[in-house]
Amino acid sequence: MNRAIEKEQRQESILLSLKKLDYLTRSQIQVLHGLKSARNAQRVMKELETYVSHFRDGENVYYLNSEGRERVSATKIRKKTIQAKHFIMRNSIYIGYGSPSTWRNEIRLGFKEEKKTRVVCDALFQQDKRYHIVEADHTQKMSKNRIKIEKYRRLIELGFFETKPCFIWITTTEFRRKQLTKLLDGLDYRIFTVNDFH
Repeated sequence: MNRAIEKEQRQESILLSLKKLDYLTRSQIQVLHGLKSARNAQRVMKELETYVSHFRDGENVYYLNSEGRERVSATKIRKKTIQAKHFIMRNSIYIGYGSPSTWRNEIRLGFKEEKKTRVVCDALFQQDKRYHIVEADHTQKMSKNRIKIEKYRRLIELGFFETKPCFIWITTTEFRRKQLTKLLDGLDYRIFTVNDFH
C-alpha cells in the first residue's frame, strides 16, 4: 500500500478513536494504534496537531479541536479539564478489555416509568451475550457510588437484564477499592485501580 494512503488511514483512525473516547493519553494512543515507541507516537501526534489539542497530565492528553471535530463529524466539544482523568480511566478499561466493538459511552439504563431506577453508566459493552457495566470512580463521593449501586441492584431485581451483568469499576486507590468491594458485595464485579494499567 502507498505510504501516503497508509498515513492518511492511520491519522483518520486516531481521530475516530478520539471522537469515540473523548480524551486519550499518548500511551493509550500508542497501544490502540500499534505505534511502536513513545517517540514514534509523539511524531504521529505532532503531524496531527491541526486536528488535535493537548495538555500535560503526567504525559500528553489529546482531544479533538474544532478542525478535528469537523473532519470526523464529532459534535461533542472537549476542552482542557480535570474531568479528563475520568475519561482516561474509563478508556483504560476499554483498552484492557480489547477495545470491544459493542462499547458505548454514557448509556442511560432503567425503565421509563420508574424514575427511581434510572441510572447513567460510564460505559457499557457486551461480551459472551452478557452486559458489562463500566464505572470510573475518580473523584466521586462514596455516597454517590452507593446510590448508583443500589439502583443497579433494583434493576436486577426488576428483571431489567436478561442475565445478571458484570460490573467493572476503576478507582484511584486501594482504600477506595476496599470501600467499593463492600458496596458491590453479592454482585458480579471486578475492581481495578489506575495502577493496574501502568
